[in-house]
Amino acid sequence: MNIKIVNHSKHPLPEYATPFSAGMDLRADIDEPIVLESLQRALVPTGLFIELPAGYEAQIRPRSGLAIKHGISLVNSPGTIDADYRGEIKAIVVNLSAEPFVIHDGERICQMVISRHEQIAWEPVAALQDTARGAGGFGHTGRS
Repeated sequence: MNIKIVNHSKHPLPEYATPFSAGMDLRADIDEPIVLESLQRALVPTGLFIELPAGYEAQIRPRSGLAIKHGISLVNSPGTIDADYRGEIKAIVVNLSAEPFVIHDGERICQMVISRHEQIAWEPVAALQDTARGAGGFGHTGRS
């Protein structure tokens, strides 16, 4: 599948790290480092613009390495880029650690997964079909 992309960044296009990778790392495209203090967040540009076909979205997700090593995540995870969005891809990065974290130009800050989706039409009804689970949720099985 080919996706149109405009790269205004100083970095190469995102690519899959392995043949079975679902996501591609996106890099910060910044003129000077961003220092994120504990619990601080920042909108980090990537310099990338994409044109997705109808029925697809791009999900912006945290990178597991940054999360486990530095407590770095995304506030709205996953972030969704709709097929009709033509603006720059940016990530809302948050520092959940107790230590400051510095984002440098070119740093891999998040990953992007392209996914197919459906749109639905609501069918109002008076009641839903019953199941064995019913309304049970949020730990209803008693298991941790």
